[in-house]
Formats: sequence, structure tokens, C-alpha cells
Amino acid sequence: MQGIQLSMKDNIAVIGAGITGITTAYYLAKAGYSVSVYEAESGPAQKTSFANGGQISVSNSEVWTTWSNVLKGIKWLGQKDAPLLIRRDNLLSDPDKIKWLIKFLYHTATNSYHRNTVETIRMGLDSTLLYKQIINQEQIQFDYSKSGILHFYKDKRYFKAAIKAKDIYESNSLGWNILEPKQVKSLDPALEDIHDIVGGAWTPSDFTGDIYKFCVGLEKILKEKYQVKFHYNHKIEKLFLIDIYDRVVITGGVGSVKLARSIGDDLPIYPVKGYSITINGVDKRYLPRVSLLDDQAKIVTSSLGNRFRVAGTAELAGENYDIRPDRIEPLLNWVKVNFPRIDVSDYSSWACLRPMTPNMLPITKKSDKNSKVYYNTGHGHLGWTLAPYTAQKIVKLIHIC
Repeated sequence: MQGIQLSMKDNIAVIGAGITGITTAYYLAKAGYSVSVYEAESGPAQKTSFANGGQISVSNSEVWTTWSNVLKGIKWLGQKDAPLLIRRDNLLSDPDKIKWLIKFLYHTATNSYHRNTVETIRMGLDSTLLYKQIINQEQIQFDYSKSGILHFYKDKRYFKAAIKAKDIYESNSLGWNILEPKQVKSLDPALEDIHDIVGGAWTPSDFTGDIYKFCVGLEKILKEKYQVKFHYNHKIEKLFLIDIYDRVVITGGVGSVKLARSIGDDLPIYPVKGYSITINGVDKRYLPRVSLLDDQAKIVTSSLGNRFRVAGTAELAGENYDIRPDRIEPLLNWVKVNFPRIDVSDYSSWACLRPMTPNMLPITKKSDKNSKVYYNTGHGHLGWTLAPYTAQKIVKLIHIC
């Protein structure tokens, strides 16, 4: 690792500079530790944290381990534009996928849905408070919007499920406001072109923002205010850092699996690919003020300045970053159908690998094999939502140990 300059003050290394790594470094530095961050890319938030859906969405906490989702996954096998696509072409040559799917079915069969959903809601609500503290203290600019999230429905079955979900959310302190079709339209004038709405659920405490801008802004603060050191273009494949630092925290998303295996740990994480498009230069008259979540299509949106971020779909295809046109097309078509006045000619597309665990909960723990190593990873599609909570949890764990 030529070119890395270490000082006697270096104490804790964080591997990964996405939202999980950046927030981990933040709370470690605030706790008085000397922190160095290592990242394989040329800057922060270049991979999974680059262009996600933009939602800090406690209202999207329901874990996927239900038999109805299993049946949907089976139904969608081979359907190229399916919201959830399990690619079969490499199934037999990908034992990690088979192992993960078996564990997913186990957690479905053992009925962990309610318990894990409640835990995710709790973590998300704590994270919401922590984000507000960071925003107030550090004054980061990241296209922050407090307009809430609107789940809208065109299918009565999905709307009935939303009415049923009200109990689990409101009993755990998240406001879940059921709306009739007229109330949905009146919530935001930009929704007037969406037809066939049968109802909605609005969660005003949720919010949105550009995760990349947030990470870049917090990185600047970490450097200038907290003297955190950043080492970019350094791909860590073996944990030589445990011979240099007092502690090492692995926050490398799907890359955490190989690092863990290098010291004998096994992390139950599989890459679940997601896609997004960002439509540029949109007339703000046509941009929805409220963030949207189409539960049936599994598509979310955020308005980021004059950009419209549309993200969704889940694909189990191994560690593959290819941007497939047949997965981008459903996102473009969704915009054309629901927001016909938005010009989609100027857009960029993106794909990421969400580090997903089979029980849908993040991994925040000390290594089983090396007392210097800690893991903060496996957040799946809720990394933006849960990062401050798990970062603070890791710092508390390091304090105890």
C-alpha cells in the first residue's frame, strides 16, 4: 500500500466511504477517536451511495420475508421488467445466491416479519432524529426536503395492504395517514396527471435529499473540523490494517463479505441490484413536491432541486454492475405514464448493489474471529435511512469493548 502516510495519532480505520462509512467516521471522530477512512474509489459515495432513490423512508421499513413476496418472486421469474427479478442463468454457478435464498425462506417460515419490521421502524425513527442533529450542527446542503413521502395506489389490493400496515407503523410511533383519491391529488398539484388512484398513505415525518451531496458535504466537515484522514484509490482486499490500527470498522457494503472471509468471518450478505434514473433540468411546475413510493411497481421518486430521481426494481444477479436497458426502460415508462409533462430526453442512468441480509436487518457487531474488527454493513435498500443509527451503535460497541 504505497503512498499511505500514517501518523502516531491514527487509531481507528474505517473501510468504505459511502453513507455508512461516512457516518461511522463522523460519530467516531465526535467521540474523540483519531479516524482514517479507506476507500477503493476516487472519492466518497461513488458506489451504492451515489444515486439512490433519495428517501429517508421509515415508512418503507416492512421487511420482505413474507410468503406473498415469495409468491411474487416466483411469478416474476423470467419477466425482464419485473419489480423483483431472480436471474436463473447463473443460479447453479452461484452458491452464495442459493445459500442466501434458503436463509431468506427460513426467515420467512419462522415468521420474523413482524419482529424485524418493528425493529427497523425503531432504528429508522432514531436515525431521523440523528439526521436532524447532523443537519442543524453541520449545516450540510443536500437538496433536503421535509415534504414527507406519499405511498399511492392504483390497485385496491395494494391499498388494502396499506390500510392494514397502518397498525404496525402507528403502534410504533410513525404517523401513517390514509388518504382518499381526492386527498391524494390535493396533497400536491403535480399529481393531477396520475390517473386511476384508489388511495394513498402519507408519512409527513419522512424526508428526502441527495445522498451523494450529503456524503461529500460531511466528508469536507470531517476533514476540516474533525481532522479525519481520507485515503482514496486504495482497494483493501486483506485486512493488513489490523496490524496498524487499534480497531478496524468494515463498512464496505457488498465488499464487506470478502474482507470478512479473509479473517474467517462469514457475513450473510448478497448483492441485490437496484437501478435509478435522474432526469435533469425539469420544469419545477411539473416536479412533485412530495416524495413518492409506488408500492405496486416498487418505484420511488425524489425531487432534488430541478432534477427528478426515479429508482426501483430489485435484481439478484451476483456482483454485476451492468446497466441493462430492459431494467431502465420500466423507470422511464413509469415517468411517461404518471408525469407526461416531464421531458425525459435528458437523463442519466445508474445501477448499484445493495448489501442485503436474508432477515433484512443490518449487521452491526464485533468480529467473531478478530477482536480488533467490527462490522457495520448489510443495510440493503435502507442504508440512507438507517446509517446514523448503526454508526452510533458501532461507536457505543467500541466504547464497551
